Amino acid sequence: MEIELVSTITCPGCGHTKEEEMPTTACQFFYQCDNCKHLLKPKEGDCCVYCSYGTLACPPIQEGTNCC
Repeated sequence: MEIELVSTITCPGCGHTKEEEMPTTACQFFYQCDNCKHLLKPKEGDCCVYCSYGTLACPPIQEGTNCC
């Protein structure tokens, strides 16, 4: 299985979307929306903002391993 590194994050506050390249060496816990400046944090039970607000889960989750 090939790991995809580009995910589209959707801000829950304003609905703004943006494609971002996910890091492969660490989880991203915070993400600031370019449009409304809302600071996104992972939802309870998720390891990173990509797992909570992205179109794809982070690389470790895609691989089937534990994240951070």
